[in-house]
Amino acid sequence: MLKPLGDRVVVKFEEEKEQTVGGFVLAGTHKESTRKAKVIAVSETGMRTITGEVVPPSVQVGQEVLVENGHDLEVTQNDEKVSIIRESDIIAIISE
Repeated sequence: MLKPLGDRVVVKFEEEKEQTVGGFVLAGTHKESTRKAKVIAVSETGMRTITGEVVPPSVQVGQEVLVENGHDLEVTQNDEKVSIIRESDIIAIISE
């Protein structure tokens, strides 16, 4: 299990698939500015301010979030692709 440090969060992005009228699946032909992801792991410590105060993470494991596209570091863990991002790259928490 990956354990992120500082203000980093481990997420798993939803697969992006586009389907044509004929039923063909086109992978990654149209890139959105945001992507939907599920939070897999969050740093225990959070971020420190200039004065040394600790700011706890504002997201929790299991939440669905919107992330700015292109701000992730993709890694493979147990044959599964996950991404490490900064918490500041999370735009919103999706709630039902």
